[in-house]
Amino acid sequence: MRHEERGMSKVQRFEDLRAWQLAMDLNDRIYELTDMPELHHDFPLRDQMRRASISVPSNIAEGFERGTRAQFHHFLSIAKASCAELRTQLYVVVRVKKVDPEHVSQIHVLAEQVARTVGKLRMTVEQQRDTPRTHTHASSPMPHA
Repeated sequence: MRHEERGMSKVQRFEDLRAWQLAMDLNDRIYELTDMPELHHDFPLRDQMRRASISVPSNIAEGFERGTRAQFHHFLSIAKASCAELRTQLYVVVRVKKVDPEHVSQIHVLAEQVARTVGKLRMTVEQQRDTPRTHTHASSPMPHA
């Protein structure tokens, strides 16, 4: 089925993916959070949270640039798992570092939204999985997610 028939626009670049855009927003929020005094000097937790948050959009981008949908699916799985790791770390921040739960809950909601969006994209890619993709200017048959 062509994407236009399903109401989906074609994506030319990973930057056009809604999942990548949301993951970048999440990354921004994690950097803001980890710059707070409560976390700024906890280097292991701060650095691990930053690595996990960087991993989400990075794996979406890397998977998109790979040659097959199977590889894209694999990297989306890694991105979703990194999002779960980050959500766990947000629980740690509240429990151990005593950061305001209201502030962290807003970031947690965004992390859940990112995970759902990546999951939906992953399911779409799963349905198209074994079809090779080409990176030409004509079009890339990746859905906008």
